[in-house]
Amino acid sequence: MKLNKGIFFVLLGAACFGFTPVFAKLGFSYGYSLGQINIVQMVISFLLLWSLTFIKRASFQGVNRRNVLQIMMTGCFVGLTSIFYYGSMQYLPASLSIILMFQFVWIGIILEWIFSKIKPAPVTIFSIILILIGVFFASDILNGNLQGLPVKGFVFGILSAFTYAGFIFFSGKVAVDVDPLARTSLMVTGSMIMVLVLFIREIPTVFPLEGNLVTTALGVSLFGAVLPPLFFAIGAPLVSGGVANILTSIELPIAILSASIILSETVTPLQWIGTLIILIAITLNEFGHKLTQIRIKKHSLSERKDSLNL
Repeated sequence: MKLNKGIFFVLLGAACFGFTPVFAKLGFSYGYSLGQINIVQMVISFLLLWSLTFIKRASFQGVNRRNVLQIMMTGCFVGLTSIFYYGSMQYLPASLSIILMFQFVWIGIILEWIFSKIKPAPVTIFSIILILIGVFFASDILNGNLQGLPVKGFVFGILSAFTYAGFIFFSGKVAVDVDPLARTSLMVTGSMIMVLVLFIREIPTVFPLEGNLVTTALGVSLFGAVLPPLFFAIGAPLVSGGVANILTSIELPIAILSASIILSETVTPLQWIGTLIILIAITLNEFGHKLTQIRIKKHSLSERKDSLNL
């Protein structure tokens, strides 16, 4: 029962992320700028998360002067991901921006290699190659649909992948024993401060707050910064890390599906094939590691038995 509950909440959190492009694109269609959407989004996220933190009386045990700054700096990666991800959507179809952002999977593996000295296994390298093949098909390059699209959109998309990978990497290293709700609130505080500094000139332009701006920013905030971390905090401890990673990949097809149905973007069969290849690569990478570990354990056990027999 616990496993089912964990799977449900992790899937729900990932699904929420998949709807953020809809609200971002809606905001741009109303004529709001990247800065305006991010400013209002971060302020709403800040208010909602801190309200929940105090209502739930989240524990701040383990928070100190040193790690509070580290937590807030980790949160800056969330703000940067938001800026680059939505910035990419200003120039590219949402489905393509999503695929570019999803390159965080193999970028994260490289970060682990560089900073943690964890060399990728052969199955991981094969998974990376599969992901790149999937991107080739998912980008619809074979149909020539990339011609005329601004390079700036692709740069923003790849940058969002790097910052998201950075967030995942450092969030798994910094103050992991702190209450998830308190930790998330501190992260969004760092993210909000960074966004306000970067878009300081646009702060006056959000006033007076218009209904459409608040609605779109609220949607992006709830589905991007508030609900997913809360659902992950509930569900992730009930499943293994590998299963959680596989489950979160549902964000990709849901985001593309929502872009197709709600935003009326054309998604070709080749793009769906590419998306499927990416999902297979992620699953293969996770299960491949488990199979390798099982084989190593079996080999070590057989060696021990042989030594005892001798």
